[in-house]
Formats: sequence, structure tokens, C-alpha cells
Amino acid sequence: MTISTIKAKGISVSLDLTVGHLADMVVDSGGRQLRPLHRAPWIDEPRDTLPKDLPEGTVRLSGDFLCAPFSRSDVEEAPLHGWPANSAWDIVESGATSDGWRALYRLRHKVMGATVDKILTLRDDHPFLYQEHVFAGGQGAISVAHHPMVAMKGGGRLAFSPKRFAATLDEPLEPDPARGRFKLAYPARSADLGHFPATGGGTLDLTEYRMEDRREDFVTLVEADHGGPGWTALARTAEDDLVLVLKNPAELPVTMLWLSNGGRDYAPWSGRHLGVLGIEDGRAAIGHAASVGDNWLKREGVATAFTLGGGQDVSFRHVIGAMKLSGGEPPRQVTTEGGRMRLAGASSWEVPFDSDFLRIGPRTAS
Repeated sequence: MTISTIKAKGISVSLDLTVGHLADMVVDSGGRQLRPLHRAPWIDEPRDTLPKDLPEGTVRLSGDFLCAPFSRSDVEEAPLHGWPANSAWDIVESGATSDGWRALYRLRHKVMGATVDKILTLRDDHPFLYQEHVFAGGQGAISVAHHPMVAMKGGGRLAFSPKRFAATLDEPLEPDPARGRFKLAYPARSADLGHFPATGGGTLDLTEYRMEDRREDFVTLVEADHGGPGWTALARTAEDDLVLVLKNPAELPVTMLWLSNGGRDYAPWSGRHLGVLGIEDGRAAIGHAASVGDNWLKREGVATAFTLGGGQDVSFRHVIGAMKLSGGEPPRQVTTEGGRMRLAGASSWEVPFDSDFLRIGPRTAS
């Protein structure tokens, strides 16, 4: 069995055990079935038609996966984004609970000597997947990030919890015009997400995903100190729904946006990877060595790795959800309290939510 599917009332999630990627997520909302997560167009193509040196995580690219480290594995030998994104996981436990489903998966490889567990929890009538990753043992330090990818047919509009600023890298992902293209300026920085420097002058709005902009761009958002959960809300235009990604900023202080919209011309991308937005919450710089050494985020006071070992496990949590859109725009405010999530914007509404899960502020016993 290569796919493990878990279900609760109104939601199901499937994990590709060969690489640890979420292969599918289906949420029942308002009489519709919402599928928020992306699946690469080449997944079902024969392996021998794809480039031989392609990491397995790219061959099976889908949904969300754990990066450990994020990007280059240049401390301990591993593929891009590390073994958790490129190799097999085993089912340790999986079964119904009194209010949903809980599954525990374990990575066969160790990471910096640590055992890595993935815990997925669904709750009846909650439109969310609750995830936790636990590193037990090991030594040294590891950068981490989630890598949820949302696909859109007609673009969308974005909203965020408060951010200090957004910044691009020194170099674009695709600097060679014979291989790809980009829209943002590199390097650049702005505290106004609605006006980020564009290549060639002017600005672009990071809160808008436009399908006409063929691009491969990457920008890092640094969380402000606001005392609540970190969140990204994406209102998908054609799909007429809302995708939400949430984190605890103390654990995952940056959100890296990957805008992949036909901006790569070489295989397997070949201009066909369209309408994809990666919402990559992490504790990382680009590459393992940079994350554990000196980097620009550390100089801003932002943590970029977890220290392993010392007799204590390292764990962090993350949430992905989807629901019907209310009011046509993403919310301007998201608050969680008393087992509910309240979304406020052009209109306001509430949905069930495990408000203790992300450990924001005082946490009751579970």
C-alpha cells in the first residue's frame, strides 16, 4: 500500500507513503467537495519520461510535505528538502477516535540521527487537517518547513496575519531567461505587502495572484509580534472557496511564498506548472548550512533552525483547512478561541476549530 487515507465526518486526507506527501485532501463544505491541494501534472507519467536526476519528492510532488532541511541538504547528505520529502514513511498507528481520526507515521530514514514522526489528526465537522511533527533524539541542528501547495485555475486573493516585512533572495529562482522568468526584484524588501518592488521598476501586489503573470518567484514574509496564530488565507477565484494555513509563529516564524505559474520552461515543469502557490511556513533559511550558520534572517532576530538532542524532543504544529467563501474576499482577521475560529472581513463567520492545538498562549491539558 502506497496511499494511506484517513477520514472524519466531512473531511478526508491521503498520504503518499513513498515520499510523505499529502496526495489529496477533500473537505465537504456547503454541499460541495473542496480540494485545496495541488498535484503535479507529471505524477502519473512513466518515470523514464522524466529527468533521471529528479529527486523523488519532485517526481511525486503533491499537497504538503515536511522539509528537513529546507532546500539544500549541504550538512548531511540527502536530496532537496531532505529525506522526509523524498523517502518512505511507515504507518505506526491509524484509527478512529471518539471525535475523528488520528494517524502516526514514522520516517524510515533518520535525520541528523533523529527519529521523525508525523501525526495527522482529523476531527468530525472540522474543515482542517491538524499536523504535528516530532524529532526524537539526534544531534546538531535542523531547519524545517511545511510545503503546502494550492492550485488555482483563475488566480486568487491573499490575506495574512501581521508581518514585519517581505524580502526576496539575492538571486531569483530562474535567472536565465532561456529557462524561465520572474516578476519580483531580487534582492528587495518592503513592509507594505501591497507594494513590493518589481523587476524593471514599479511594484507588484503580493496579496493578488494573477494568472496572466507567468513567473517563478519566491519571497519570505517575517511574522510580526502580534500574540496570535500566524495565518495565510487564499480566496481562490474560480474555485470560489477559501484555503487557510495556520502556524504558531514561535515555532515557525517565517512564511515563504512560492509563486509557480508557468515560470519554468525545462522538464518536467515545461511551462505547464500553472496556478500554484506554495505557502511554506518554516524555521529556515535557504539550505541547511545557511540555516545553522550565519544568515540574513538571524541578523533580523529570526530563528532558522531547531537544536536536536539534549534529552528533549523537538515538535511543531501546523494546520491546513478549506471552506466555502463568504463575502467573496479573504478575511482581514482570524481569531481562535473556545473551540471556534472566527473570520472577519467583508462578512464574518465561524467554523469549528481546535483552538488549543497551536499552543498560542495558555494551553489546557489535552
